[in-house]
Amino acid sequence: MTNQTFEQLKKTYESGRTRPLAWRRAQLNALRRLVTENRDAFVSSAMADLGKPAAETVFMELNLVAGEAQFVRNRLSLWTARHPKAMHWMLQPAAGWTIAEPKGVVLIISPWNYPVLLALEPMADALAAGNAVCLKPSELSPNTSKLLAELVPQYLDSEAVRVVEGGPKETGELLKCPFNHIFYTGGGHVGKIVMRAAAEHLTPVTLELGGKSPCFVDRTADINVAARRIAWGKFTNAGQTCVAPDYVLATPDVAEALAERIAVAITEFYGEDPKASPDFGRIINDRHFERLCKLLPVGTVPPEEPSSPLVQVASAVGAAMDMVGRRFNAVTTGRGGAGEMAGSANNAAKPTAGSNMAARPCRRAGSNWAAADDGATASAAVEPSEIHKVPGVFDLAGRIVCGGKVDRAARYIAPTVLYGTSPDAPVMKEEIFGPILPILVVEDAESAIRFINKRSRPLAAYVFSRDHEVRLTFERQTSSGALGYSLPLGHLLSSRLPFGGVGASGIGTYHGKAGFLTFSHVKTVVTKPQFPDTLRLVYPPFNEAKAKLFDIIAKFS
Repeated sequence: MTNQTFEQLKKTYESGRTRPLAWRRAQLNALRRLVTENRDAFVSSAMADLGKPAAETVFMELNLVAGEAQFVRNRLSLWTARHPKAMHWMLQPAAGWTIAEPKGVVLIISPWNYPVLLALEPMADALAAGNAVCLKPSELSPNTSKLLAELVPQYLDSEAVRVVEGGPKETGELLKCPFNHIFYTGGGHVGKIVMRAAAEHLTPVTLELGGKSPCFVDRTADINVAARRIAWGKFTNAGQTCVAPDYVLATPDVAEALAERIAVAITEFYGEDPKASPDFGRIINDRHFERLCKLLPVGTVPPEEPSSPLVQVASAVGAAMDMVGRRFNAVTTGRGGAGEMAGSANNAAKPTAGSNMAARPCRRAGSNWAAADDGATASAAVEPSEIHKVPGVFDLAGRIVCGGKVDRAARYIAPTVLYGTSPDAPVMKEEIFGPILPILVVEDAESAIRFINKRSRPLAAYVFSRDHEVRLTFERQTSSGALGYSLPLGHLLSSRLPFGGVGASGIGTYHGKAGFLTFSHVKTVVTKPQFPDTLRLVYPPFNEAKAKLFDIIAKFS
């Protein structure tokens, strides 16, 4: 079945059906109607799959797809036109230009966490480039997958766009076909499988993966604004966002206040009981839920089976020690309440960044192969030398500032903030991809940069600092798919900005023109009149006069 689908799409593409701009514009218009006219159906499917709030589905998925389709449609004439290029003077008279041509038949393998956005947004770019498209939605979001399979043939050219549902078997069969481009969003493990399969046919790939996206906060930041934006970026979609802040590195003078303020922001967003909030989603499946539970402090999550009296006693003792440690920490550090700390933090002097800093050396969503990849991306262990040990915090995961509550039956994990997390904690060993936010205490920006650079390059990094030198140092001395100043997720929302990873966090970019070029082959075209034949000067046989001419040419080249 999958091979038949590929052959049909190949036949359609080779017929030339997808190349005319009129066809491309018609498909983009239809794609826009698909999401706008079926808003309620998509909202319902996302709610059934992820418990996703309606407003979140509309804002973070449907509107972005519609906007992308409109954005690329309006610029097709410009992007498909000839782009003149200067020619070497020795070749004159001559002219050169580039044109973008479609690659052929494209395979898009989409994830479950944003099942509409990450299926249809790259599709918009592929259609704009003039390709035939095969879409493989995630089987982990079955309701949205079924809806896409029903709606796509009703709106788009069914001879040029196909949806293939199924699980690992169907995905594996598709990867055997000689597609002209494969676009995969998911975890690194399956990303490697996709790349190996693509190598068999020398098929180019775009891999949108993930990783542990850091967020740095120092005393120059507005703590209240930082707390709200971090909370929004982290807990949207119950933390199941590839570019969500995965952990926070905060300086000692602001770390605890920030943790408390994020807790306040969570209450502002979701109320005293986030489980009852219509604005907070759920974990995608039981496996993902259990993985996240293991990242919480020991004794936080009750076992599925009644524990022995000894285990119960141990958990109680651990909780008591943590409470004692919290009080001990407050006394030894001489800190006041969260409000007092936040007030003083905003007015404190800038950190020691300075001009000397620049001179010093200083991630996905679950895949279609559920058994192989659940969206967590492993990260290499690092030395904890850059991180402060917080007195009185006994669990490696840190102290729970808020959250920590779970409900297995509902696959609910409360928005959880951990303070004083150790780099050796399980929560720091892999991409979290859930509503758990660890806060680590780091001496300064330089220490944060060294810590970040010891780990795999992330899909995104965020910096909350008003110090220009700190910002500049992060920009120059860290590598990430994107860098956001005081704004998580911002680049995800704009068709004008390329979106993609670097290193283990991904290969290639898309969005807007970047997406159009991803699904295009940029072909070089040159032309030179046959008369006069000025190239006679460089034809063999070669002599001393021509050698001197070549020397002159080299001086002016």
